[in-house]
Amino acid sequence: MKLPAQGNAFSHAGENSAPFFRRFYIYQKERFPLLGHGLLVAAFSFSAISYSRICRGAEGFVDTKTFAVGIFTTISLFLLVRIFDEFKDAEDDARFRKELPVPRGLVTFRELALTGIVVAIAQIFVNLIFFPKMLWIYAVVVGYLSLMGKEFFVAEWLKKHQFWYVTSHMFIIPLVDIYASGLDWLLAGVKAPEGLFFFFAVSYMNGIVLEVGRKIRAPQQESEGVLTYTSLLGVPKAIGLWLAVLTVTLLLSMAASAFAGYGYVVLTVLGIVFLVCALPAALFWKTRTPKLAKMVEYASALWTIAMYLTLGAGPMISKLLFQ
Repeated sequence: MKLPAQGNAFSHAGENSAPFFRRFYIYQKERFPLLGHGLLVAAFSFSAISYSRICRGAEGFVDTKTFAVGIFTTISLFLLVRIFDEFKDAEDDARFRKELPVPRGLVTFRELALTGIVVAIAQIFVNLIFFPKMLWIYAVVVGYLSLMGKEFFVAEWLKKHQFWYVTSHMFIIPLVDIYASGLDWLLAGVKAPEGLFFFFAVSYMNGIVLEVGRKIRAPQQESEGVLTYTSLLGVPKAIGLWLAVLTVTLLLSMAASAFAGYGYVVLTVLGIVFLVCALPAALFWKTRTPKLAKMVEYASALWTIAMYLTLGAGPMISKLLFQ
């Protein structure tokens, strides 16, 4: 693939000529806010480890060193996903999203490639030093990410089949989840708890909830070349799809809570969160405004955070504080 030329009408000379670390700081603010994403991925990882330990009846949490190295690996893995996507989407971004950092010349593909290489070397190094046993799961995650970067060698077919595009790419989330949970069961040398299957399924569906939710737009927000589910399916079907995915995720989370031995309180919380998150979608169905479209996106994020808090982080924090 021939990569697009750097710079366009959206370029800022002052930014583009700044030192790399200043430019990368601007890049991450726009494309992968390290603070916001880092906190979310840290909660994601904490929940996966917590759920695994709760399911197998282990006392306490993993040690601080293990958690810190694991957090570094999971956050930087999602940064690699972002970098891979820059290359994968280069042609479309140059044509239809010229305001983004790479098309406007803020950072170059060479700089992103070097950043990705440095990150991968750091990941391998820290895992090799602290727990080499985790490297085989890490290798699976990076291998799948590499296939995603090449669109599984069927890029044109995937572009024409959005369902398969989304469902194939979302497997990266439970794969990272397997790594995170492995910081408990794999390092402990025990079999993975059966309930993790449902936890991984919730993670997978959460990814689809976020993907569909962030691509719901009011009619006046649609633009050429930018794929949204409302433009692809129409508002009723797009909202119906999002609510269906939300419902499936609810059912899977209920199964995950049952395997962990949670009681009716957790099920009640799940039901309340479901209703709160579904409300903006129901309102958008009737009144198709940009504000309500944004509320659906926020509801997707709220749902994802609530799932991890409810299934793993919350119960673990409760155990650590009160037992």
